Amino acid sequence: MERYFLQLSYDGSDFHGWQIQRNASTVQASLDAALTVYLREKIETTGAGRTDTGVHANFFVAHFDCSNNNLEKNQLLHLHKLNSILPESIAVLKIKKVHNSANARFDATSRTYRYYMHRSKNPFISLYSTVLKGNVDIDLMNEAAKKLFKYTDFTSFSKLHTDVKTNNCIIAEAAWHEEGDRLIFTITANRFLRNMVRSIVGTLLDVGKNRITIDDFCKIIEQKNRCCAGKSVAAKGLFLADIKYPYDIG
Repeated sequence: MERYFLQLSYDGSDFHGWQIQRNASTVQASLDAALTVYLREKIETTGAGRTDTGVHANFFVAHFDCSNNNLEKNQLLHLHKLNSILPESIAVLKIKKVHNSANARFDATSRTYRYYMHRSKNPFISLYSTVLKGNVDIDLMNEAAKKLFKYTDFTSFSKLHTDVKTNNCIIAEAAWHEEGDRLIFTITANRFLRNMVRSIVGTLLDVGKNRITIDDFCKIIEQKNRCCAGKSVAAKGLFLADIKYPYDIG
């Protein structure tokens, strides 16, 4: 058996997240089904992480095992045929053979998410960005975002009753910036909890709108209680943007 990494992107609008679920359409189920048809053997992928319902990915990685050892040859042909089987909302961008112990999930050293907002109504981006209602103080939100580096336990920003063993994460980047009418939050960490980015964004917006202070933001983290944090923002504005590995997957 040979192991391959797939690099893909997807529009999460019509999916109940990445991971296979009963009676729900997911990215993983669609990908597994397409690979099984194309390779004519049962394929089960392992993803680099789990994206929630409605969340998108510009950059996602999954691995799978199969008996075919020639998928890197004539890659453009393989990609064309595989993508013709997949729904329009999923695109496989690259196939790379890796050593048999390589793991898309456990070998990843960091993930980067971006959350997109826009200030005025725009029908061309409304499916992938959230309208920002009212004014916010970006400098204040960036000062609050810097406080995230001081902490590792982010229980306050995690969905309740998840099956993870720890709520500890190491955040390496967290900042807002503007691009014209758009406001973008970028965050990088070694791992993320379910709903973590969307609840952090929602709470930072509370800071930016002067509903809470930066000290309040810190206390919310320290209380380790999801009920204390702000409301989660809509999933449609969130994109998984990058995943890093300690070896080349390009």
